[in-house]
Amino acid sequence: MIGRRARTLLAATVLACCCAAAWAHQFHVGITDVSFNARTGSTEIVHTYMTDDIDALLANLYQRQFDLTQPEHEAVLRKYIEKRFWMRSADSQRLPIRWVGLRVGAESVVIYQEIENTPLSKTAAIHDEVLTDFIAEQSNTVTLHGKDMITTLIFERKNPDQGVR
Repeated sequence: MIGRRARTLLAATVLACCCAAAWAHQFHVGITDVSFNARTGSTEIVHTYMTDDIDALLANLYQRQFDLTQPEHEAVLRKYIEKRFWMRSADSQRLPIRWVGLRVGAESVVIYQEIENTPLSKTAAIHDEVLTDFIAEQSNTVTLHGKDMITTLIFERKNPDQGVR
Protein backbone atom coordinates (compact mmCIF):
# COMPACT_ATOMS: atom_id res chain seq x y z
CA MET A 1 0.00 0.00 0.00
CA ILE A 2 1.33 3.40 -0.95
CA GLY A 3 1.38 6.02 1.77
CA ARG A 4 -0.22 9.43 1.45
CA ARG A 5 3.13 11.15 0.98
CA ALA A 6 4.17 8.72 -1.75
CA ARG A 7 0.82 9.19 -3.54
CA THR A 8 1.19 12.96 -3.38
CA LEU A 9 4.73 12.77 -4.72
CA LEU A 10 3.64 10.37 -7.47
CA ALA A 11 0.72 12.64 -8.44
CA ALA A 12 2.99 15.69 -8.49
CA THR A 13 5.52 13.86 -10.66
CA VAL A 14 2.85 12.73 -13.15
CA LEU A 15 1.41 16.26 -13.28
CA ALA A 16 4.86 17.75 -13.83
CA CYS A 17 5.55 15.30 -16.66
CA CYS A 18 2.23 16.10 -18.31
CA CYS A 19 2.83 19.83 -18.01
CA ALA A 20 6.38 19.48 -19.34
CA ALA A 21 5.15 17.48 -22.34
CA ALA A 22 2.48 20.06 -23.10
CA TRP A 23 4.90 22.94 -22.63
CA ALA A 24 7.53 21.32 -24.84
CA HIS A 25 5.16 21.34 -27.80
CA GLN A 26 3.83 24.88 -27.69
CA PHE A 27 5.78 25.80 -30.81
CA HIS A 28 4.65 24.43 -34.14
CA VAL A 29 7.47 24.77 -36.63
CA GLY A 30 8.68 23.19 -39.81
CA ILE A 31 12.24 23.53 -41.04
CA THR A 32 13.16 23.10 -44.68
CA ASP A 33 16.69 23.22 -46.09
CA VAL A 34 17.13 23.66 -49.84
CA SER A 35 20.57 23.33 -51.39
CA PHE A 36 22.27 22.49 -54.67
CA ASN A 37 24.31 19.30 -54.81
CA ALA A 38 27.08 19.93 -57.36
CA ARG A 39 27.95 16.22 -57.47
CA THR A 40 24.46 15.17 -58.67
CA GLY A 41 23.49 18.46 -60.33
CA SER A 42 20.20 18.47 -58.42
CA THR A 43 18.56 20.75 -55.90
CA GLU A 44 17.89 18.84 -52.67
CA ILE A 45 15.01 19.63 -50.31
CA VAL A 46 14.86 18.35 -46.73
CA HIS A 47 11.77 19.09 -44.62
CA THR A 48 11.59 18.43 -40.86
CA TYR A 49 8.28 18.49 -38.97
CA MET A 50 7.24 17.36 -35.50
CA THR A 51 5.88 13.82 -35.56
CA ASP A 52 2.99 14.77 -33.26
CA ASP A 53 1.88 17.50 -35.67
CA ILE A 54 1.99 15.19 -38.71
CA ASP A 55 0.15 12.44 -36.81
CA ALA A 56 -2.55 14.90 -35.65
CA LEU A 57 -2.94 16.31 -39.16
CA LEU A 58 -3.44 12.92 -40.78
CA ALA A 59 -5.78 11.72 -38.01
CA ASN A 60 -7.83 14.90 -38.43
CA LEU A 61 -8.00 14.59 -42.23
CA TYR A 62 -8.84 10.88 -42.35
CA GLN A 63 -10.22 10.06 -38.85
CA ARG A 64 -7.74 7.21 -38.36
CA GLN A 65 -4.17 6.58 -37.29
CA PHE A 66 -1.32 6.20 -39.76
CA ASP A 67 1.95 4.28 -39.69
CA LEU A 68 4.23 6.25 -42.00
CA THR A 69 6.61 3.30 -42.29
CA GLN A 70 3.93 1.64 -44.46
CA PRO A 71 4.21 2.60 -48.17
CA GLU A 72 0.46 3.20 -48.59
CA HIS A 73 0.44 5.52 -45.55
CA GLU A 74 3.56 7.34 -46.76
CA ALA A 75 1.70 7.94 -50.05
CA VAL A 76 -1.03 9.81 -48.15
CA LEU A 77 1.51 12.16 -46.58
CA ARG A 78 3.27 12.55 -49.92
CA LYS A 79 0.03 13.66 -51.58
CA TYR A 80 -0.55 16.21 -48.81
CA ILE A 81 3.02 17.62 -49.01
CA GLU A 82 2.97 17.85 -52.81
CA LYS A 83 -0.26 19.88 -52.70
CA ARG A 84 1.15 22.35 -50.16
CA PHE A 85 4.82 22.82 -51.02
CA TRP A 86 6.17 23.77 -54.41
CA MET A 87 8.80 25.90 -56.09
CA ARG A 88 8.43 27.99 -59.24
CA SER A 89 10.85 29.14 -61.89
CA ALA A 90 11.14 32.73 -63.16
CA ASP A 91 8.51 31.97 -65.86
CA SER A 92 6.06 30.87 -63.08
CA GLN A 93 6.28 27.18 -63.98
CA ARG A 94 6.30 24.67 -61.14
CA LEU A 95 9.65 22.96 -60.84
CA PRO A 96 9.35 19.14 -60.94
CA ILE A 97 9.97 18.12 -57.33
CA ARG A 98 10.56 14.39 -56.97
CA TRP A 99 9.74 12.56 -53.74
CA VAL A 100 12.81 10.67 -52.51
CA GLY A 101 11.47 9.32 -49.22
CA LEU A 102 11.12 9.97 -45.52
CA ARG A 103 12.48 9.02 -42.14
CA VAL A 104 10.09 8.78 -39.21
CA GLY A 105 11.32 9.19 -35.64
CA ALA A 106 9.64 9.61 -32.29
CA GLU A 107 10.11 13.39 -32.39
CA SER A 108 10.38 14.28 -36.07
CA VAL A 109 9.43 13.32 -39.58
CA VAL A 110 12.11 14.14 -42.15
CA ILE A 111 11.03 14.28 -45.80
CA TYR A 112 13.52 14.14 -48.67
CA GLN A 113 12.78 15.58 -52.11
CA GLU A 114 14.84 16.77 -55.06
CA ILE A 115 14.61 18.66 -58.32
CA GLU A 116 16.76 16.59 -60.63
CA ASN A 117 19.34 18.24 -62.88
CA THR A 118 18.24 21.70 -61.80
CA PRO A 119 20.36 24.30 -60.02
CA LEU A 120 18.90 26.21 -57.09
CA SER A 121 19.30 29.41 -59.11
CA LYS A 122 16.30 28.36 -61.24
CA THR A 123 14.01 28.90 -58.22
CA ALA A 124 12.24 32.26 -58.25
CA ALA A 125 9.41 31.63 -55.77
CA ILE A 126 8.30 29.15 -53.11
CA HIS A 127 4.84 28.19 -51.89
CA ASP A 128 4.70 26.58 -48.43
CA GLU A 129 1.50 25.96 -46.55
CA VAL A 130 2.44 22.63 -44.96
CA LEU A 131 0.56 22.35 -41.65
CA THR A 132 -0.44 26.05 -41.73
CA ASP A 133 -3.83 24.96 -43.05
CA PHE A 134 -4.26 22.79 -39.94
CA ILE A 135 -2.40 24.63 -37.14
CA ALA A 136 -2.96 28.38 -37.03
CA GLU A 137 0.31 28.97 -35.13
CA GLN A 138 2.42 26.89 -37.55
CA SER A 139 5.52 28.64 -38.86
CA ASN A 140 7.71 27.12 -41.59
CA THR A 141 11.27 28.27 -42.11
CA VAL A 142 12.84 27.61 -45.51
CA THR A 143 16.57 28.19 -45.82
CA LEU A 144 18.13 28.31 -49.28
CA HIS A 145 21.85 27.56 -49.45
CA GLY A 146 23.01 29.07 -52.74
CA LYS A 147 26.43 29.42 -54.29
CA ASP A 148 27.21 32.79 -52.70
CA MET A 149 24.23 33.32 -50.43
CA ILE A 150 22.04 31.96 -47.72
CA THR A 151 18.44 33.15 -47.69
CA THR A 152 15.85 32.34 -45.04
CA LEU A 153 12.14 32.74 -45.64
CA ILE A 154 9.41 32.34 -43.02
CA PHE A 155 6.00 31.07 -44.10
CA GLU A 156 2.86 31.37 -42.00
CA ARG A 157 -0.82 31.05 -42.76
CA LYS A 158 -1.02 34.66 -43.95
CA ASN A 159 1.94 34.42 -46.35
CA PRO A 160 2.20 31.06 -48.18
CA ASP A 161 3.95 32.53 -51.26
CA GLN A 162 7.29 34.33 -51.35
CA GLY A 163 9.83 35.30 -53.95
CA VAL A 164 13.38 34.06 -53.54
CA ARG A 165 15.13 37.17 -54.89
